[in-house]
Amino acid sequence: MPYYGEEPQTVLNNLKSSKDGISSSDSLKRLNKYGENKLAGHKKKTAAKRFMEQIINPMIIVLIAAAVISAFMGEITDAAIILAVVVMNAVLGMVQESKSEKSLEALQEMTKSTSKVRRNGEIITMDSQNIVPGDVVIIEAGDAVPADMRVITSANLKTNESALTGESVPVSKMTEVLSCKNTPDVPLGDRRNMAYMGTTVVYGHGEGVVTATGMKTEIGKIAGAIEHAENMETPLQKKLDSLSKVLSICVLCICVFIFAFSLLMSHDFSQTAILNTFLLAISLAVAAIPEGLACVVTIVLSIGVSNMSKNNAIMRKLTAVETLGCTDVICTDKTGTLTQNKMTVTDAFGEKDILIKAMALCNDAHLSRKSGKVIGEPTECALVEYAFEKGTDKSTLQEQYPRVGEAPFDSTRKMMSTVHSENGNGFIQFTKGAPDEVIKKCVSVIKDGKIIPITEKIKTAIAEKNSGMAGNALRVLAAAYKPLSENPKDFSPENLERDLIFIGLTGMTDPVRPEAIKAVKECKNAGIKPVMITGDHKDTAAAIAKQLGIINSGSEIITGSDLNLLSDNDLEKNISKYGAYARVQPEHKVRIVKAWEHAGKITAMTGDGVNDAPAIKSADIGIGMGITGTDVTKNAADMVLADDNFSTIVYAVKEGRRIYDNIKKAVQFLLSSNLSEVAAIFVATMFGAVLFRPIHILWINLITDSFPAVALGVEKAENGIMHLPPRGKNESLFSGGMGFDILYQGLAIAFLTIFSYIAGTAINNVTGTTMAFLTLSMCEVFHSCNMRSQKGSIFTMHTHNKVLILTVILALIITTSIIYIPAFAKIFSLSKLSFYQYMLSLLMAFAIIPLVECVKAVKHLSCSKK
Repeated sequence: MPYYGEEPQTVLNNLKSSKDGISSSDSLKRLNKYGENKLAGHKKKTAAKRFMEQIINPMIIVLIAAAVISAFMGEITDAAIILAVVVMNAVLGMVQESKSEKSLEALQEMTKSTSKVRRNGEIITMDSQNIVPGDVVIIEAGDAVPADMRVITSANLKTNESALTGESVPVSKMTEVLSCKNTPDVPLGDRRNMAYMGTTVVYGHGEGVVTATGMKTEIGKIAGAIEHAENMETPLQKKLDSLSKVLSICVLCICVFIFAFSLLMSHDFSQTAILNTFLLAISLAVAAIPEGLACVVTIVLSIGVSNMSKNNAIMRKLTAVETLGCTDVICTDKTGTLTQNKMTVTDAFGEKDILIKAMALCNDAHLSRKSGKVIGEPTECALVEYAFEKGTDKSTLQEQYPRVGEAPFDSTRKMMSTVHSENGNGFIQFTKGAPDEVIKKCVSVIKDGKIIPITEKIKTAIAEKNSGMAGNALRVLAAAYKPLSENPKDFSPENLERDLIFIGLTGMTDPVRPEAIKAVKECKNAGIKPVMITGDHKDTAAAIAKQLGIINSGSEIITGSDLNLLSDNDLEKNISKYGAYARVQPEHKVRIVKAWEHAGKITAMTGDGVNDAPAIKSADIGIGMGITGTDVTKNAADMVLADDNFSTIVYAVKEGRRIYDNIKKAVQFLLSSNLSEVAAIFVATMFGAVLFRPIHILWINLITDSFPAVALGVEKAENGIMHLPPRGKNESLFSGGMGFDILYQGLAIAFLTIFSYIAGTAINNVTGTTMAFLTLSMCEVFHSCNMRSQKGSIFTMHTHNKVLILTVILALIITTSIIYIPAFAKIFSLSKLSFYQYMLSLLMAFAIIPLVECVKAVKHLSCSKK
């Protein structure tokens, strides 16, 4: 029989425990048997698997094949360099991919919890991960329930199970047995004598014996199901995979054509001719494949991930960074994300001194002298803090007015009452609750220190004040009191809550984060629709959404109950009308995500509870809360907010756009560079000339291509990046004229290289190759400067890329060293250039900058005329 169907003592006996807990020696045995009390994270990939994932790429496989063939032909140096490039790319990819996982692990270490447990009959505080079945755990308001447990004592114990069940109303806990005759499997939300891992105590205190830990808990079962969910590829992954396949096919076709063409043109089919022609084909393969592309993209993404983690946005998936850049809709929770998650009293009406006393005493929140924080349900915490701000310390007040009895809060009555001793001067009762309900129990009102009968006129004035506060998005509570001559024998609500004296009203709110208002505005400027989702009442939600600028009128908000009345088809048709959702349940989030997806929009969805995990998984970008979120939610998310702040999401979107722009710049730079190499070698081959060896092309691709491409990855965002609409979900990587730019820029560099080669061959072929090598190397380096802005002139940019400047200088020094240091020149088969030849080669290389600037100016002029 389930534990909720058994008596507390029977459960203790079954678990071989007692109300004094288990012994320390027994706990160690159980810890070895059951394991640590934590949810299992994603299984880490082995180093070998990470390495193979980097290697299994069409372009890399072609390079490995080229290396093997080169080695077979005796070109050991070329083969070694090709393999070195492949291994270096793979290792860099492995290292960079693991950075985001380490950031998340660091966050989890920061949020480890402790619990109070009975061991050997004594109460100790210990790491929650070391709790085992049979342990007796003490829980009180403010505590997180560390494991699944059968409640064995309860003093008005209430837990918030929204993270597990989606029900936002606190659940009262009892010790009595649940009847399992008619329904053997009692629904999770109805198991009122059980407390579950992932929930929090909001009221009262109690004790429970642990029945399940770690992945055996209810929340662990959900975590296990999510662990095996399929991960979708991001748009960039798909585009780069497609590009790799296309390039690989093109490379093979070009190599076969050149191999066959060269043999047929030469009419020489000797073994030497075949091997030399094969070597030429390999040169083309090396030239056509952007070896650094995968590595550069990984590094650019990891740099972005590192920047984001420093700004509280922890990316769990490296390639998901770019998805942020095309986000159309951000669906976000209100509490803690758009607001400060701290209820604050902002208005009060009535007799202030006695109102403060009533709200502080008729209250189960308490001020911890150890931490200096108020612990309890958020609303009650706000009242205790308000009293403290006004000079009244609840701890001192409790000593003066010790509680002797109470009628706990009940959702039906919507109020609670407490009775206090006045230190020998009789007793006094305080009642607080919903204004409409409290006022019904009042026969008098205290005004200016005098008690007068309550009249309809006074009731109307109180109702108007209540309505005014509620209209300003405040949660309103009323307080009343009654002096007693003796301690009541009957503490039932019926006996206590009558003939009361009305004191006043307090209005409180969860203040909006100031930075959230700015972030919402920035979203709208960027063409992104912010959507607020909350469990609050419609009026409160509407007021906050208007304050944030998310909606302009009440027609843009819909409640969960109204949402239930809409079919999926109707919701999809009207989804763009709604900017806020009130009184929603976690399951509604999945419908909202699906509706936006069917509208063709890239959607980000935030969540903190376990029931939010399906919606987070369904969204293009799932966002978990680092502070309030459960481990299950964080594991399901693509991104975790360390500060639970909406403005951090907007920052991440901006960073995602910047990163994607920089990746496009790097891709354009690498492809135009490789096109220039292919075109130059192809043209030279057509005229019977051998322009470069594989070692030349590999050096250029590794040094003068890869490092400037990485430097482009740290380029700052261009002006107006958040004033552009999100790019389309299926937008090509070559959109915006990028395909044309790659073509003309690649051919221009090839022309300059061929011109330099022709000028050098006037002396000899080696000089021609050397001049072409210098021109091609530095032309690509100078061209990287053009890529700082794909549209505007680089001479009008207000920012500097110091990393790029450094790579230009280093590339010039290293390339020059290869030419003039004899040992290197011998390896690369290059010759020393005269000053005139050197300067002519550099001049040809630098010519790419004014050439591209002229094209940009013409394109800008034509766009202006349109």
